Amino acid sequence: MIKKLFDRIFRPKLSKAAHAKSEHGRSEHSKTQADRSILGTKKSARKYTHNKDSAAIITYKQHQINRSLLSNAALKTIEGLQKAGFEAYIVGGAVRDLLLNHIPKDFDVATDATPEEVNRIFRRSRIIGRRFRLVHVLFGDETIEVSTFRGHHQAEGDAHITESGRITRDNVFGSLEEDAVRRDFTANALYYDPTSQEVLDFHQGFADIKAGVLRMIGNPETRYAEDPVRMLRVVRLSAKLGLSIDAATMAPIAKMADLLQDVPPSRLFDEMLKLFLSGHAIESVSALREQHLHHGLLPMLDVVLEQPMGERFVMLALKNTDDRIASGKSANPSFLFATLLWHEVLVAWEVYKTEGSHVIPALHMAMSEVIATQAEKLAIHNRYTATMKEIWAMQPRFEQRAGKRPFSLLTHPRYRAGYDFLLLRCESGELPAELGEWWTAFANAEGEARAAMLQADTAPKKRRKRSRKKSDAITES
Repeated sequence: MIKKLFDRIFRPKLSKAAHAKSEHGRSEHSKTQADRSILGTKKSARKYTHNKDSAAIITYKQHQINRSLLSNAALKTIEGLQKAGFEAYIVGGAVRDLLLNHIPKDFDVATDATPEEVNRIFRRSRIIGRRFRLVHVLFGDETIEVSTFRGHHQAEGDAHITESGRITRDNVFGSLEEDAVRRDFTANALYYDPTSQEVLDFHQGFADIKAGVLRMIGNPETRYAEDPVRMLRVVRLSAKLGLSIDAATMAPIAKMADLLQDVPPSRLFDEMLKLFLSGHAIESVSALREQHLHHGLLPMLDVVLEQPMGERFVMLALKNTDDRIASGKSANPSFLFATLLWHEVLVAWEVYKTEGSHVIPALHMAMSEVIATQAEKLAIHNRYTATMKEIWAMQPRFEQRAGKRPFSLLTHPRYRAGYDFLLLRCESGELPAELGEWWTAFANAEGEARAAMLQADTAPKKRRKRSRKKSDAITES
C-alpha cells in the first residue's frame, strides 16, 4: 500500500498525448499477441492478376455442399489465410468427393500466398518438398496441405523439364486461373470458398462430375508426358469414384505406358499403395490390365495373373482388402504386398531347392531375390518388407504340427498375419483346406484338447553334443 502511494505521488504525470500513445502501444501489443497467426506477414506485390471472370460460379443452391463435412483444420487454415489478406480455397479431391456425397479423406488448400508467407502465418507449419514446394499446416493429428497457385511451368523460375516432357521441378507461381489449367482432371479443378460457399469452376468440372465423366484438362498426351503417374491416377479414380474415362483421355494410355519406366520407384510405390488401398482394388487391377499398365509395376505381376492358381490367390487377397476397407477396418500394406509377390517367391524358392539348398535357407534366398528385383521398379519401404519377410518365413512352420513347434508359432508377434496368409493359400487351392482348418481349431482349443491335436513327432532327433569339459575330465581321471 505505502509503495503504491509513493508511486502515485512521485511518478511523473504523462501528457494526454503521451498517455494515449502508451495505451495505444499496449493495445497494439495485446492485439499482436492475441493474433499470433498474422505476425510479420505482409501480402507481397504480385506480378500477375487473378481473373475469375472465366470461371463459372456454382452457388450453394446448385452444389449443396454440406459445410459440416469440412474439417475444422481446413476451415481454420482458410480463415487464417483470408484474414491475412490472401485468397484461399479448398481444392482438388475434397471438393470432388463432397460433390459426389463422399466424405473426403483429407483436405488440400490452394492460395496466392507463397510457401514462406504461409509458413509465417501459421506457427505450427513446415515447408516441404523440392519438386513441388508445399506447406504442411498442423492442427493436432490433422495435417492440411497448402499449395501456392502454380503458373505455367515454362515461365521463368524454379522449374525443370526432362527431354521426355516430364516435370521434375515446378515452383513457378501464378494466378488462380493458371493454377486451374495446371490441374490434371476437370473434376479436380474446382475451388470451394467455405466463407462465401461458392465453387469456382474453370473447366466445366461440375458438369463432368454430374455426368459421371473423368476428363483430362488440356492435351492428354502432353499431360501424361508431364507426369506419367497420371495414367495410374486416372485408372484409380475411375474405379474408386465410378466415373467413366473420357475417350480422348483414355486413348493415349496404352501407347504411352512405357513412360512409367522413367518415374522414380518411390512415387510409383505411393501411387500403387493408393490404388490397392482404395477399397476398389479388384476393379483397379482389371483396369490396369485393360490398359496394359500392370507390366513391370510389380515384378512379373502380369505373368502371375495369367496363371490360374496365381490369379485366384491375388484376387482373393484383393477382395479381402476391399472387404476390410468397406467395413471400416484398416488394411495392412505389408500383408497386401506379401500376397502380390508370393508366387514370385514360390518360383524362386523352387529354383534354389532344385539347386540343392535346404528348405529354409532356400526360402530366405528367394525372399531376398524377389525384394531386390522389385526394388528396381517399385520401392517398397523397408518397414513393409521386414514384415513381408516375417509372413513368408512363417509359412513352412505352419506345416509342422508336432511337438512344441505349434505352441511357439502361436506366440509369434506376426502370427495373425501369417495365419490369414495361410488361409488364403488354402482357399486358393495351393495347400489342402484341412491344414487351415487344423490351425483354426488348434488356436481356439485349450489345455488338454489342444495338446491332443498334436501329431506324432516323426522328425529325426538331433544328437546332443557331449560336453567337452566333461569328456576331458573323464580322460584325465
